Amino acid sequence: GPFVSMPVLMRIFPQGLDPREPEPARELKLAYEEWLDKPDAPGRHLSLIKFVLTHILAFPADILAEGQTIPSGIEAIMAEYGETLKPDIVVMRPKGTPVENKPHLLIKIYAPDQKLDSPTAGKLWKASPATRMTELLHAADVPLGLVTNGEQWMLVYAPRGETTGYASWYGNLWIEEAITLRAFHSLLHCRRFFGVAESETLLGILRESAKDQQEVTDQLGIQVRQAVEVLIQAFDRIDADSGRRLLKDVDEKKLYESALTVMMRLVFLFSAEERELLLLGDSLYDENYAVSTL
Repeated sequence: GPFVSMPVLMRIFPQGLDPREPEPARELKLAYEEWLDKPDAPGRHLSLIKFVLTHILAFPADILAEGQTIPSGIEAIMAEYGETLKPDIVVMRPKGTPVENKPHLLIKIYAPDQKLDSPTAGKLWKASPATRMTELLHAADVPLGLVTNGEQWMLVYAPRGETTGYASWYGNLWIEEAITLRAFHSLLHCRRFFGVAESETLLGILRESAKDQQEVTDQLGIQVRQAVEVLIQAFDRIDADSGRRLLKDVDEKKLYESALTVMMRLVFLFSAEERELLLLGDSLYDENYAVSTL
């Protein structure tokens, strides 16, 4: 689903992502390895998650609402399943700022063995944690959520009436590929919510990116439509050369539908080949199957 577009990233981070901070990264490595050794040890799971929120993302404890301090109404009632969805932690707007105590980020914590895109264990409603967060965000009218099992950290962007986007970071990659931790830190750090102009907040970045993506989609639609017209014109010339016998029994609606179907399949194949999802580069494929080499 929608996420951050390259033009927006370049505008927000013209000098690149936030620099690596060696000491917090070292402390995170120790905390993660301790958690990995025995994630079920009493308090260790929550301890790791709190460490990430308060030390890596620097959210002050007084804006992290839990339990009874979570404002009423931040819930989704799934009556048909006899279940009510609620966040475990809510990031609130700091006091003294405009619209103070407004929820900005809903956080849900799951057990270490619960995959975030698999059915939720022990529940009548088997929806995944990702789907549950989407429903909760829609019901609470809060666009941003964070779901974690300690290893995977999934950001959910679910504005009402729009496509939901998901992006995940993983604890083991934070350690092995430090740039992923820098990306997590750059996008979800406390100052990205409350220390920058509205257009540069995480929500502002995602909203602007959605506009970019819509422009790309619109442009693709225009190009496909133009390509269909070119194809139909070519058919018409060939039909004219045949004395109008070639397409005599084909009505225009079917002809256009067929041309559009072929064109969209070509777009799909071009995209797949460009992303190296097919065997482009293999001589047998290139000479007999590829569309990019036609």
